[in-house]
Amino acid sequence: MAGAAIATVIAQSFSAVYCFLILRRIDIVHLSRADFMTATGMNARLMKLGIPVVFQNIIIGVGGLVVQYVINGYGFLFVAGFTATNKLYGLLEMAAISYGYAIVTYVGQNLGSQKDRQDQERCPQQYAAFAAYLTDHFCCHVFYLEKNILSLFISGEPQQTQEVLAIAFKYLSIMAAMLWVLYFLYVYRSALQGLGDTLMPMVSGMAEFVMRISAALILPHFIGQDGIFFAEIAAWSGATVILCISYYVRMHKYH
Repeated sequence: MAGAAIATVIAQSFSAVYCFLILRRIDIVHLSRADFMTATGMNARLMKLGIPVVFQNIIIGVGGLVVQYVINGYGFLFVAGFTATNKLYGLLEMAAISYGYAIVTYVGQNLGSQKDRQDQERCPQQYAAFAAYLTDHFCCHVFYLEKNILSLFISGEPQQTQEVLAIAFKYLSIMAAMLWVLYFLYVYRSALQGLGDTLMPMVSGMAEFVMRISAALILPHFIGQDGIFFAEIAAWSGATVILCISYYVRMHKYH
C-alpha cells in the first residue's frame, strides 16, 4: 500500500514539473507583479462561478460513498468485481472529461467574442453525436473481448477469479450499454459551464445524488444485488435530463 501511494506521488510530481515547463514557453501565462494586484469585483465573480461547482462535486462524492457502503455489505468478491469494472470505467470517463474541457473552452470563447453563435450551438450537438458513436463502438468491443479486458484488473485463486469476473462483466455490460448517457451529461454540463452557468450543473449534481442513493437503497430490495449496478445509470440519466433541458432553454433565450 505504501508503494502504491509513493508511486502516485511520484507520478503526480513528474506531471506537475512537465506542465510547469510547458507553461514557461507560453508568454501569455507568464506571471508579473501586476497579476497579483486585486481586480475590482473579480474575486466575487470567481466565487459566484466556483462555489456551485465545489458543492456539485461534494454531493456527487458523498453519493459515491453511500453506494460504496451498500456494496460493502455484499462481500469481498462482489466488492472486487465492482471495483474492477470501476477501474475500467475510470479510463472510459477520461474521454468524456476531455470532451468537456474542449466544449467549455470553445463555447466560452465564442460567448466572449460574440461570434460564431451558430457554431456555439452546434458544437455540443456534434460532440453528443460523436459521443454516441464512440460509446456504440466501445460496446461492440466490450461484448467481443468480454472478460479479457477485466482480467487485467483481477488476480487471485482461479475459482474466486471466475466469480469476480462474472460480477464485473455483468456490471460492465450494463454500464457499457448506457455509457452514451454519461457522455451526454459531460457534453451539456460543460456547454452550460462555458456559457457561465454553474448553477444548473450544481442542480444536476443534486439530481445525481438523489438518483444514485435512491437506486442503491431501493433497487436491491426488488431485483437483488444486481440492482446496485443501476445506481450510476440512474444518476447519469437524472442529471442529463436536467442539463439538456437547461441548455436548450438557455440557447433559446440567446436566439
